[in-house]
Amino acid sequence: MDEPFDNNGRKKTTSEKIWDSTRKTLHMATFQAGKYKRIVQKKIDLAALHRKIDASHNDLGRLIDELREQQIADLLAAEEVQALFFRLDGLKQAAAEIEAEIEDIKEETEERPPEPGEQ
Repeated sequence: MDEPFDNNGRKKTTSEKIWDSTRKTLHMATFQAGKYKRIVQKKIDLAALHRKIDASHNDLGRLIDELREQQIADLLAAEEVQALFFRLDGLKQAAAEIEAEIEDIKEETEERPPEPGEQ
């Protein structure tokens, strides 16, 4: 809240009150813009991971088709297929971590931003 007195016990003037209000508003806007920037960057990273996941799915389909044509009996046990599954698992885990980070950043918006000078 606006305090009618400054740190020295002196009553604040109207211009000091306006300046304090403006400073707090600018600080809040900067704080929110920083969060938005972090969320956007995480979403860009997530989109890149999803493209890698899609490419790995395509590679997996192509590999399984090739192995089928070679009449390999146990397609899923093939070393190349297992390597692709391992890669997909890693990519999916990384995507889940980024999604959790995005949610954490969004939850920060409900918290009080630090006051100017607290950072």
